[in-house]
Amino acid sequence: MIKLLTVDDELDVCDFIKDFFSQRGYAVFVALNGKDALSVVKKEKPRIVFLDIIMPDTNGLEILKQIKEFDPSIKVIMVTVSDDNETKDQAKQLGADEFIRKPFSKRYLEEVVIQKIIELTDSLKKE
Repeated sequence: MIKLLTVDDELDVCDFIKDFFSQRGYAVFVALNGKDALSVVKKEKPRIVFLDIIMPDTNGLEILKQIKEFDPSIKVIMVTVSDDNETKDQAKQLGADEFIRKPFSKRYLEEVVIQKIIELTDSLKKE
């Protein structure tokens, strides 16, 4: 079973992603802040993380950096309401694998996850 983690200070967003992917057979974990996100990453080792950029307790970019330092193979999808190119560039430099802009559609969300799973599978085949 593929593990996902959604990190957002908005519980509604986390619940939406959790419900959507749980119904499709994924194990989905939720973290409402950066500290909890890093704890879940280290304990559960999710393959894909949905990571909000703007959170009250921390900057999502710092969490991205720490996730990639822990395990560079984790696919991190940055979730944001902003369309700030400077932040996107910074996130790409830190290893972000994709960006999703809020609000997002279920179809787009699923397409992005399927693409990341294909990438993960392909990289495992090469090892």
